[in-house]
Amino acid sequence: MSSTMQEMKKWVCHKKVHAEKIVKIVRDGESENRESDGSLKLFFGDYPIEDAFRVDYQWAHRYKPEVGGYYVVYEDGYSSYSPAKAFEEGYTQI
Repeated sequence: MSSTMQEMKKWVCHKKVHAEKIVKIVRDGESENRESDGSLKLFFGDYPIEDAFRVDYQWAHRYKPEVGGYYVVYEDGYSSYSPAKAFEEGYTQI
């Protein structure tokens, strides 16, 4: 652990979030043989394929989601991505 981390205060997360594990990612336009605008379609476990969730280029570029990670939405509507290990160590389903 770095000396900076040793000096920093520790915190425990107590937020309630909505989240789904990403099982597949497709560049928007890839399956329709058209040019992509950089957005992505995220597919979640038990949802039908037609319910893929689209994220825009800015979100995709900022978070660089990977299959197995989680799409997370906080109570204020802010959305982000969390790698599986970090999410599963920090959250328990309610």
